[in-house]
Amino acid sequence: MQPTLVIQPTRGWSSLALREIWQYRELLWIFVARNVKGRYRQMALGPLWIVLKPLVDMVVFTVIFGKLAKLSSEGLPYPIFTFAAIVPWTFFANATSNSVSSLINNMHIISKVYFPRLVVPISAVIGGLVDMAVAFVVLMGMMIYYKVALSTAVLALPLYVLLAIATALGVGLWCATIAVKFRDLQYAIDYGLQVLKFATPVAYTASLIPSEWQTLYRLNPMFWVVEGFRWALLGKGQPPQTLMLVSVALVLLLLLSGAFIFRRTERTIVDLL
Repeated sequence: MQPTLVIQPTRGWSSLALREIWQYRELLWIFVARNVKGRYRQMALGPLWIVLKPLVDMVVFTVIFGKLAKLSSEGLPYPIFTFAAIVPWTFFANATSNSVSSLINNMHIISKVYFPRLVVPISAVIGGLVDMAVAFVVLMGMMIYYKVALSTAVLALPLYVLLAIATALGVGLWCATIAVKFRDLQYAIDYGLQVLKFATPVAYTASLIPSEWQTLYRLNPMFWVVEGFRWALLGKGQPPQTLMLVSVALVLLLLLSGAFIFRRTERTIVDLL
């Protein structure tokens, strides 16, 4: 008697197929290396753009907000005050944008070969860590130059990096499948990131926000990432607080729901591509 093969959709946590992603981990790293190498291919300055863009942002913010507007930098030199925030923000913005467009950019592979589609947006986010690591080295050099000493608070820095990763991936998973059908969503995301950049204390201190808006303002998870970097590295900014747990819970909800939505809709991705 021939055995009967029954194919059923996965349910619950198993529908995320995280074990399958682990089985394809080598492919994940191939995608990461491909993203990093392809990003600066055929560019005159090549990898120098990794540090050039945040440095240009730092100079612009220093001139406009530090010199002209004379905003407070909490007693720190304005260049390092703003660069410490630009490093995590640039990672978040690039990782979010790349993960949203990841399916469209890899349609020629997705339409031909099977692999867990979650690998694509995950690799786009992980690839951004390489850029952040290079920019972080520049930040360490600036700390030496300005004689800013590290404290034990630096041990909390990986937690803020994880929060930035989870936020970028959560937004990317939600928007990636929608962007396949509505290609102009990528432009909306890019504009939205520009607005959110100035709604996050990257170029200014959080104390400038009126007290009645502070609670709503601090629900932004990137508020805690940016302020956390300043607190962990420079001894300024906001340390972890109870309200941060609310932002973390919202990010986890965004990430898990985005992963489930992505897995449920990935079966129709090829048809849309």
